[in-house]
Amino acid sequence: MAPNIEIYTWSSCPFCIQAKRLLDQKRVEYTEYCIDGDAIARDQMSDRANGRRSLPQIFINNEHIGGCDDLYDLEATGELDARLEQLAA
Repeated sequence: MAPNIEIYTWSSCPFCIQAKRLLDQKRVEYTEYCIDGDAIARDQMSDRANGRRSLPQIFINNEHIGGCDDLYDLEATGELDARLEQLAA
C-alpha cells in the first residue's frame, strides 16, 4: 500500500517548493493543498499540525512530520526512506 502523503503549501513559498522537490525525487505521490490566502484552510492545517502555522506542513499517513527542515532531517538520517518503504510494503 502506498503511503498517504499530504503537504500544505503556498504557491510561491521557497520551502514548499524545496519540500515538494524532495518528494518528487523520491517518486512518491502526494496530495498538495495550496492554501494561498485561505485563512480557514490555514486554521484547519494548524489544528492538524499541533498549532504550527508555518508552511509547508507535511503529513505521512496522518502523522505530522513537520515542515521542510523536518522532512530534510528525516532524509539526512535515512528515516524518510525507511518510512516510505515500510508503508509501501
